[in-house]
Amino acid sequence: MNYTDFFTGELDRLRDDGNYRVFADLQRKRGSFPQALNRDGDQKRDVTIWCSNDYLGMGQHENVLGAMHEAIDTVGAGAGGTRNISGTTHQHVVLEQELADLHGKEAALLFTSGYVSNWAALGTLAARIPDCLVLSDALNHASMIEGIRHSRAECQRFRHNDVEHLEELLKAQPLDRPKLIAFESVYSMDGDIGPIEEICDLADKYNAMTYLDEVHAVGLYGPRGGGIAEERGLMDRLTVIEGTLGKAFGVMGGYIAASTALCDFIRSFASGFIFTTALPPAVAAGAAASVRHLKDSSFERAQHKQRVAQVRARLDAVGIPHTDNDSHIIPVMVGDPVKCKYLSDILLKDHGIYIQPINYPTVPKGTERLRITPSPVHSQADIDNLVGALELLWSQCELARIPMAAQ
Repeated sequence: MNYTDFFTGELDRLRDDGNYRVFADLQRKRGSFPQALNRDGDQKRDVTIWCSNDYLGMGQHENVLGAMHEAIDTVGAGAGGTRNISGTTHQHVVLEQELADLHGKEAALLFTSGYVSNWAALGTLAARIPDCLVLSDALNHASMIEGIRHSRAECQRFRHNDVEHLEELLKAQPLDRPKLIAFESVYSMDGDIGPIEEICDLADKYNAMTYLDEVHAVGLYGPRGGGIAEERGLMDRLTVIEGTLGKAFGVMGGYIAASTALCDFIRSFASGFIFTTALPPAVAAGAAASVRHLKDSSFERAQHKQRVAQVRARLDAVGIPHTDNDSHIIPVMVGDPVKCKYLSDILLKDHGIYIQPINYPTVPKGTERLRITPSPVHSQADIDNLVGALELLWSQCELARIPMAAQ
């Protein structure tokens, strides 16, 4: 085999299908995010980012930056190793305490990313609990799927957010068989929300554990930013709550919050925890400052909710099709990978608006979209520019609009 020809051929196929991804070279501007500098060869342009998962702009918050600067000045750059050898610092300990408190759990365990926390925790639980059956929502994130696959435990998928189908699967199993239901609160591509209470009811009825991924909800929902489960008063009913520090909290890292015994179990057996260098102390310190701030401040969440409502209303007013949901994620539906990438390219080139196209395999073919994530730091002028550019492009490209009667 000519390996280079194989690689080139596969990449050419991606390009032909409209699914080849090009990364924009962006330099965020501290203090004025979502504004950023985009470099393209020798060219530079100012752009506004409309697809960031830094949902609240906490990546530039003075409390977060101050904590990170202080940690660097106090303890230096890196953690010095894995948590087991030399990488557990006081900043890691404090952050885990903050996260456990956020979710009303006995303990929390920190990982290098949300992907790793799902992969390691789900993989370890399902692999080491004898005869464990995992019941996984059909639209679970790739990190959850990979963790379950890695465990080699039996897995049955239930239709997305379909509690009746889930109960059919649970009912077919012996009551005393170990079972783990894995699902999400806010699903990142469609923005819909899982039926957490109903799933907890089934878990109680059929003697199952629950594993809830709250990565797109922590910081954003609930009186202290504990996520959808906190907002609905359900945190105590969940076995494991998993979250990230790289989205609404604006920094980096992932975690689980659960009982002391479960967290200690994962700490002791998960290879994805044991053999990974710990996050830099400054990152942990910044994340702790962000969590602490959002526990006490509802201002960012209120502003965020307002901006999301404004963008939705403006899109409706000009007939731009977007998926209706109860979350902060606004998927503007295009339905064609080539057109989706073209729209993204023109928005960046001609309008200074950065929205990365979402194509297969992230979403099913035929559901390609521009995924818009408004934030409290988007101004009214930013919203005007976004909606005006989309309206212009929808007309130029002769794309379907929502009839006024359907809005």
